[in-house]
Amino acid sequence: MSAEAAAGIEPARLVDPQARVIDYLRVSVTDRCNYGCSYCIPHDGVEHAPRADVLSFEEIAALVRVFVSLGVHRVRLTGGEPTVRRDLPALVRQLRAIPGIDDIALSTNGHLLAELAAPLRAAGVDRVNISLDSLDPERFRRITRRGDLSRVLAGVEAARAAGFASIKLNTVAIGGANEDEFDRICDWAWARGLVPRFIEEMPMADGRAYLPGAHVTAAEIRRRIAAAWPDTRVVAEDRDAAQGAGPARYFRLAGNDSGGGPARRFGIISPMTEHFCTTCNRLRLSTVGALHACLAYDDAVDLRGPLHAGGPDAVAGAIRDALAGKRPGHTFQLIGLGGPRKAMVQIGG
Repeated sequence: MSAEAAAGIEPARLVDPQARVIDYLRVSVTDRCNYGCSYCIPHDGVEHAPRADVLSFEEIAALVRVFVSLGVHRVRLTGGEPTVRRDLPALVRQLRAIPGIDDIALSTNGHLLAELAAPLRAAGVDRVNISLDSLDPERFRRITRRGDLSRVLAGVEAARAAGFASIKLNTVAIGGANEDEFDRICDWAWARGLVPRFIEEMPMADGRAYLPGAHVTAAEIRRRIAAAWPDTRVVAEDRDAAQGAGPARYFRLAGNDSGGGPARRFGIISPMTEHFCTTCNRLRLSTVGALHACLAYDDAVDLRGPLHAGGPDAVAGAIRDALAGKRPGHTFQLIGLGGPRKAMVQIGG
C-alpha cells in the first residue's frame, strides 16, 4: 500500500515514505549574504554559485507553480540573505499571482529591511522572520562578523509599520556569546508585540562553524527564560494552536506574574536535542534549482534541467523522485558530526 493510501490522502498530494504531507517550500533566492555569521559561515568561507547558474525569477515562479499543483501552499523566501537579490519585490509579485499560494514568508537578517519592508509587504509578503542574535551592538557585530544592530532594529520597526501579519525574531543560541540575553530579547520582543524564537546551533558545513562547547540545549533555553520570571512557569502550546508552519515549538509564560497583558510567547527550534523530524512538512529549493529533501544531507535532485527539457510534468516527476528519498530524520550529533558538507547559506536555511 502506498504512503498516500495508508494516510488516506489524495494521490496528487506530496507525501513522503513516512506519510508526512509536504505543503511548505523554502526557496533560496541567493547564496550570498551581507553578513558572515559565525554559526553559518566557516572562517575559511564558502564557495558561491556562479551568478550565471542562479535561477531567474521566471524560473523560480515556474518551479513554484509545479509545487503548488502538487499541494504546496506555503512558500518562504530565504538565502543567503534574500534581500540582497536585486528587485526582490518583483519575484514576490510573480509568486503572489500564482493561485493556490496561501502564504508567502521571508527570512532575513534585517539589514536592508528599513528600505524594503514596505515594498515587500505591498508586493505580497505575509510574514517575516528577522535574525536578532544580540541586543548589544558589539556582541552583535562579533556574532555576525559585520552586522550593524542599529540597521536591524530600524528594519524591525519598518516591518512593524508595514503591517505584516506576523513578525518573529530568530536568535541562534550560542553559549558564551548570548545565552545571558534570552530574557532581555524576550522582553524587547514582547514589548513590541513580536514573538522571539531561539534556535539550537547545527553542525552544518561538516561542523566547521560548530563549537560543541557552545551548544545551548532547548531545555536550557526554557530554564533560563523561566528563571528570569520566577513567579511564572513555562507552558507548552498545543502544536495545532501555535502559529507557524515550520519546525518551531511554542511556549508561553503562565502564572502569578503573567498579568493581563498579551501572552508572553516564545518559540524554540531544537534540531539537536528535541527532534522534530516526525512532523517535517517541507522541501528546500536551492539557488541553482537543486531540490533538497532535508537540509541535513547533501543529496539533491536537479529541477532546472527537467524544467527546460520537459516542462511541468518532468518537474513534477523529479520532485516525486526527490521526495521518495526523504529520510525519516537527520543524524546531527552534539559533538559536531552528522551534518552536510554544505553550509546553511548554500542550502537556504
